[in-house]
Formats: sequence, C-alpha cells, structure tokens
Amino acid sequence: MFWCCGSPAFAQMAQDPEGAGPIIGAVNWLQGTLMGTFATVAAVIAVASVGFMMLTGRINWRHGAVVILGCFILFGAASIVGGIRASAGG
Repeated sequence: MFWCCGSPAFAQMAQDPEGAGPIIGAVNWLQGTLMGTFATVAAVIAVASVGFMMLTGRINWRHGAVVILGCFILFGAASIVGGIRASAGG
C-alpha cells in the first residue's frame, strides 16, 4: 500500500547581494510613492486639466490622448504584465 504524504513545494528565493538592503528599500519607497496616493492625485489633476484644455481647443487632441493613455499604462502595468505572462505561458 502506498502512503502519499505530500509535502508543500517551496520556491527557492534568490538572496539579495550583500549591501543591497538600502537600495532595495529606496526602490520600494520610490515604487510606493509613484503608485500611491501622490500618483493618483497627480493623474487626476493631469487628466482633468488636459481634458479641459482639449475641450477648449488649447491642446492638440493627440497630445491629450497620449497623457490619458500614459495614466492608463501607469496604473494598469501590473495587469498588463500579468496578461503578457499568461499569454506567454509563464
């Protein structure tokens, strides 16, 4: 009789190089700042001002669309990467 006692598989994580702690901390802080409340407020202000300028004819529609598309890419980056990884089979 076979006893199947499965144990969980743990992925081996690569260790950070020596002295990388402050660098990783700074990058994590920068990511939190860029994707946090500050970025949301800046994107809302940018979209509102560009939209108003587009409606009043002060800015080209193409440049306005680039700003709005950039905001979508910034906040949707995680979903975009997840979709690419899923389609690549990884």
